[in-house]
Amino acid sequence: MANNSYSGVKNSTANHHGDFGCSLKDLRSLMELRGAEAIGKIGESYGDVQGLCTRLKTSPVDGLSGQPADIDKRKEVFGQNLIPPKKPKTFLQLVWEALQDVTLIILEVAAIVSLGLSFYRPPDAEREHCGSAAGGVEDDGEAEAGWIEGAAILLSVVCVVLVTAFNDWSKEKQFRGLQSRIEQEQKFAVVRGGQVIQIPVAEIVVGDVAQIKYGDLLPSDGILIQGNDLKIDESSLTGESDHVKKTLERDPMLLSGTHVMEGSGKMLVTAVGENSQTGIIFALLGASEEDDDDEEEKEAKKKEKKEKKEKKKQDGAAENRKKAKAADGAAMEMQPLNSDEVDIDEKRKSNLKEKKEKSVLQGKLTKLAVQIGKAGLVMSAITVIILVVLFVVDTFWVQGLPWHKDCTPIYIQFFVKFFIIGVTVLVVAVPEGLPLAVTISLAYSVKKMMKDNNLVRHLDACETMGNATAICSDKTGTLTMNRMTVVQAYVADKHYRNVPEPQLIPATIMDILVLGISVNSAYTTNIMSPEKEGGLPRQVGNKTECALLGFANDLKRDYQAIRNEIPEEKLYKVYTFNSCRKSMSTVLKNADGSFRMFSKGASEILLKKCSKLLTASGETKVFRPRDREDMVKKVIEPMASEGLRTICLAYRDFPVSEGEPDWDQENDILTSLTCVCVVGIEDPVRPEVPDAIKKCQRAGITVRMVTGDNINTARAIATKCGILQPGDEFLCMEGKEFNRRIRNEKGEIEQERIDKIWPKLRVLARSSPTDKHTLVKGIIDSTVLEQRQVVAVTGDGTNDGPALKKADVGFAMGIAGTDVAKEASDIILTDDNFSSIVKAVMWGRNVYDSISKFLQFQLTVNVVAVIVAFTGACITQDSPLKAVQMLWVNLIMDTFASLALATEPPTESLLLRKPYGRNKPLISRTMMKNILGHGVYQLIIIFTLLFVGEQIFDIDSGRYAPLHSPPSEHYTIIFNTFVLLQLFNEINARKIHGERNVFDGIFNNLIFCSIVFGTFIIQIVIVQWGGKPFSCVGLSIDQWLWCTFLGFSSLLWGQLISSIPTKSLRFLKSAGHGTQRQEIPDEELEDMEEMEEIDHAERELRRGQILWFRGLNRIQTQIRVVNAFRSSLSPYEGLEKPESRSSIHNFMTHPEFRIEDSEPSIPLIDDTDAEDDAPTKRNSASPRNVTPTPPSPSLSPTPSPNQNNNAVESGNNHLYVEGNKAAGTPSAPGSPLHSLETSL
Repeated sequence: MANNSYSGVKNSTANHHGDFGCSLKDLRSLMELRGAEAIGKIGESYGDVQGLCTRLKTSPVDGLSGQPADIDKRKEVFGQNLIPPKKPKTFLQLVWEALQDVTLIILEVAAIVSLGLSFYRPPDAEREHCGSAAGGVEDDGEAEAGWIEGAAILLSVVCVVLVTAFNDWSKEKQFRGLQSRIEQEQKFAVVRGGQVIQIPVAEIVVGDVAQIKYGDLLPSDGILIQGNDLKIDESSLTGESDHVKKTLERDPMLLSGTHVMEGSGKMLVTAVGENSQTGIIFALLGASEEDDDDEEEKEAKKKEKKEKKEKKKQDGAAENRKKAKAADGAAMEMQPLNSDEVDIDEKRKSNLKEKKEKSVLQGKLTKLAVQIGKAGLVMSAITVIILVVLFVVDTFWVQGLPWHKDCTPIYIQFFVKFFIIGVTVLVVAVPEGLPLAVTISLAYSVKKMMKDNNLVRHLDACETMGNATAICSDKTGTLTMNRMTVVQAYVADKHYRNVPEPQLIPATIMDILVLGISVNSAYTTNIMSPEKEGGLPRQVGNKTECALLGFANDLKRDYQAIRNEIPEEKLYKVYTFNSCRKSMSTVLKNADGSFRMFSKGASEILLKKCSKLLTASGETKVFRPRDREDMVKKVIEPMASEGLRTICLAYRDFPVSEGEPDWDQENDILTSLTCVCVVGIEDPVRPEVPDAIKKCQRAGITVRMVTGDNINTARAIATKCGILQPGDEFLCMEGKEFNRRIRNEKGEIEQERIDKIWPKLRVLARSSPTDKHTLVKGIIDSTVLEQRQVVAVTGDGTNDGPALKKADVGFAMGIAGTDVAKEASDIILTDDNFSSIVKAVMWGRNVYDSISKFLQFQLTVNVVAVIVAFTGACITQDSPLKAVQMLWVNLIMDTFASLALATEPPTESLLLRKPYGRNKPLISRTMMKNILGHGVYQLIIIFTLLFVGEQIFDIDSGRYAPLHSPPSEHYTIIFNTFVLLQLFNEINARKIHGERNVFDGIFNNLIFCSIVFGTFIIQIVIVQWGGKPFSCVGLSIDQWLWCTFLGFSSLLWGQLISSIPTKSLRFLKSAGHGTQRQEIPDEELEDMEEMEEIDHAERELRRGQILWFRGLNRIQTQIRVVNAFRSSLSPYEGLEKPESRSSIHNFMTHPEFRIEDSEPSIPLIDDTDAEDDAPTKRNSASPRNVTPTPPSPSLSPTPSPNQNNNAVESGNNHLYVEGNKAAGTPSAPGSPLHSLETSL
């Protein structure tokens, strides 16, 4: 697909390229070169990068003019910066997929057979030979109506299919909307008309001059125009984890999808979208798919392609960039995807095996659904067998009739009818509403969480958040406002408590100070005029630098004038800030050939490198270690204890006489500095944070602060936030101390040592990203508490990637966060605010409760419906609830109830309880009490009506009715009462913790009210006018009142049940436990799988059963939805999702995140046994084979240890079925998942 469109682009270039000095083809061939070759090619074809700019009609300084006509022209000639998304599935395709459901197919076949047979009538004379059950009842009118039941079943199947398809369709639509939103939010800085502006990534065109900085993910291919200390991580393409230095002399080629790990610079964009390296790989993938003619395969492929594309779109940028990533891979070797590379990945992957387990809720639900499904299958089989045996015994033995050939069709009709009853029992028993409820609940929450500033990238992160027991938060920007201002300064031997007046500072010091602040900061950092009159000035870029620039403005100096005089190109050398240096330095070359270097950085680090100090007279004096200690005590500690960050500004001169120093020897360069001034920067705590932290603590969640600031500042802020209470004996420690305590003599980290520290640790200061990762990993792996800790982490920097991926839920900052951090995260906080995390906790708990409410309701219906159908069939040889009625009940209880109960809005009271934890059963004992209590009550009512109802209501009995007899009032009353009992019980199900007031807040949920009301109306229509198809007869007003009263009585009964204390019912067991990965020895893991995931469960079953079983679990229908869903949801994906295997970004290994599971493997075009897939987490180094599916002829991923296949270990708790589909479970060929499977 991709390739067609781009050949289009290719052809179109021929006509236009005359306008530009080089064609698309030239640029593509140029971008395939690297290093010296590339420089040679640029030299010979264009002279230099300047020459290339001229040919592309752009200026390296001012960029493009930004004229719309020019931009459109470039898009036309060189393509747009996006890879066209896949078309969404049409409604008809979705309908067709819903029809693949095995249970539905069985019902359709049975209905058609029953239809066909209903038209056959034996000659009247023979009628009595066929036994009493068939005989005599039908007068002519009735006989004509025999076809109605078959037709009604077909009709109800159509309804179910349309509802399912519509659900899928609306979901897909929602997620496309979400993606496009994310896509628009992704912006990149380019120079147009001499102004730096932020434009959406998709708007970048060839010829643009883009500004790149630390933490960016490159959105397109380009050539470096100017760079400062630029290091790029190209592991996504090459698999080499070393950072590549980019310089104009050695290697100026920049590739889309790679990460900027250090430095900054400008690049000339030379290839975008489908012509960038990533786009090319996409095209290759597309091509291999086109050749594939197996339909199923294609479908699935499409799906994968769609996912890739969507991912792509998703954050247009991250995407385009990622794409690129991949792409270059191809270019690098020019034989795309060679297998050795894959092996590297494999090896790496096996080390990466630890990432989160399968989402807790999914694990518990799947297990439960499988168990219920099995029980339903057994019940329905027994029902059919009993019915058939009773009939045969009665007809051929009791009545002693011979088998008469004319009667065969009549007998067959009976058997078909029994079979239909069996299937409907099954339909009711299989809770296919479960996955749907989860999906709806998550989808609804995700949509609402957008309003609460949480952009959820992985659906299940939302539910995991409800179980969170610990949050490790950054300080800057999350707990504080990230609006920094200099409030104190120590300059010229004097400590000023407020910003000094300019006249108080000697002119010589002032000049050095302001020059240092202006040039030694990223030129992308600026202070802009306020948006509103009288507002605060806007800070753009790095906030600490903004504070210093603001300080220069407060000293009545104009930093912009200095920058104009010394543009970025004139800076001789820049050492950019990174987490190891903790400082930034810029070197200027003076006219006389000497050099001056300005440095700024954390005061306690930089002061150690100072040997002189500027005094009030403007002279320098020696600065000895003793003076330094004085300064720390008198200046730095007082500032820090007020919660200020202290920054030291210094400089150093390199005289001409010493010659040019060796700039690569950083340690020699960054010594004997002269300290100019120390400033205290205030970053006020966000006003809503202390309250949010109080809520977390009340909800049983420990908040820890992990920051790079010094310990006094950190302690002061932690106290202001309420993380530390005066008088607590909690620990605050620095990264160094933490490392010393957790390592043994050999320097290895020991879990026991971490376990001694973390329960008491509240503040970790001066911590490096590795410390953050170690702490998170230590808490997650800890077994000190009986409950496994579920940890959420916030991060914004590129270096937070590993910790974000290791955490159960990673929150990235939407405003301050780098692309790399966003990509490693599960949820993006669009307002960078800690209180949004508390909202996420609330939503997460709400999802859990919604699912429990739905379960409580669904299981009551299941139990009652199955028992009624089963016993009714065995005693009266006919189910009191007819097939069509069952399908209606099924619709109410699955689709409607999941909508009604899954969309309950969260309340603050959710934050009053402790987290559930991983092992908390889904169905608590209180819920079990409700299910059994209501189940028993409903059965008593229904059976009373069934066996003595005709006497109570004084009507004809409906029992033992012959084939095709007209519907009876008796059975109509049973059906009506049954449905009304469910409706009122739905209100009971709103509360699961034994609360008495079930109506509390019911009007806050309009969906719930409208569904209950709507169902009631439809029920009236069905009973009064449903007639033969629904086997109903109109009822009188008093019969309706009795039915309604019986239904209403379940509310009263509910009050009675909630008065019984659960504690007194010792015999109740809870159900639906999760299992904990850590506690299971390897041997048992295999058995575990069976419980954990539907697919493994099925693998253990024999194939024959599987087909049945599979189908019977209409579950997959919804799972498919969930998948489609999933895939579309995660915007900045690529890094971690099972399905994303198909996507390109998967060719990307993630550089520094060696810790996580980030690299899905590279699809090899010819490799077929993708299915020998990953073992579970613990033993994932030694893959064990899984029943392979028939290998798929087309693109399939290489076998890799831990390809996220058992969703259990999958990199990110994805919905359970996804990954493991690949693990080769035979599935019903017709099942909707089948197509996905074949391809995976």
